[in-house]
Amino acid sequence: MQVSPSYFQVNPSSGVPIYRQLMDQVRALVASGRLTEGDLLPSVRQVAQDLQVNQMTVSKAYSLLEHDGVVERVRGQGMRVNHKSPRGTVKERQDELRPLLEQVATQAYQLALTRQQVMAALAPLLKERGNE
Repeated sequence: MQVSPSYFQVNPSSGVPIYRQLMDQVRALVASGRLTEGDLLPSVRQVAQDLQVNQMTVSKAYSLLEHDGVVERVRGQGMRVNHKSPRGTVKERQDELRPLLEQVATQAYQLALTRQQVMAALAPLLKERGNE
């Protein structure tokens, strides 16, 4: 299966390098089971064009994912998910999300937003992605 470039989103003002955001998203998609063994990642050119980022940024993310064994380069096809990765426990997946949540919590505190205001901002984003 070919993955759509729209699977990926970047936030240039997040403080996290864009290549790292892409890597984290691929890892999360594999951990969640949304990307499985043999799935093809969109081409570097497609992702760069869709996200309006430099192709070298996407290439760096893909190369590092290949180095880490998450994906493999297949001549004439591109990059595909290398091997079946266990989904991981809920705790393991939550641990992967924790650094981002810490950033959100810190930013919310700095903006003097209440818990309810943060949750109200998060709920529609989760709903858009089918995580109701």
